Amino acid sequence: MGTLTVWKFDSASGADEAASVLRDLASQQLIKIQDAATVRWDEGRKKPKTHQLNNLAGAGALGGAFWGMLFGLIFFVPLLGAAIGAAAGALGGALTDVGIDDSFIKRVRDQVTPGTSALFVMSSDAVVDKVKEAFAGSSPELIFTNLTDEQEAAIREAFAEQD
Repeated sequence: MGTLTVWKFDSASGADEAASVLRDLASQQLIKIQDAATVRWDEGRKKPKTHQLNNLAGAGALGGAFWGMLFGLIFFVPLLGAAIGAAAGALGGALTDVGIDDSFIKRVRDQVTPGTSALFVMSSDAVVDKVKEAFAGSSPELIFTNLTDEQEAAIREAFAEQD
């Protein structure tokens, strides 16, 4: 089973720093990373900067289309007009079918705000206690949704054609 995990940090640089921790965990085989991305929202900015961590992504990485849609739904849709919002709502409905629902999107939207950052990781085979322990020093907040094998396959299928 794959897991989409979101670690929220109380500083704009926290997710970038955590990416190196994640790299170390992967090298110790404490987690298998399929794909990862960061969101950095500096104080005073209207919107966050997003970055796919290609150097952490596995062979079956979801790619920019997945992260672009997910981050668009979380951070940018409220800023768009009603017509675009309706189209995004339809796309969001498709993500619900693969385990990413409105409550997850709302929770991330409400918690990742100016002055914070987040590390998004699609992973499997994590030694959860060791992963939590590795992030304990940076005091992140864990937000996550588990994906079944079928949901993960559906995400890959939906976005494979768009890359």
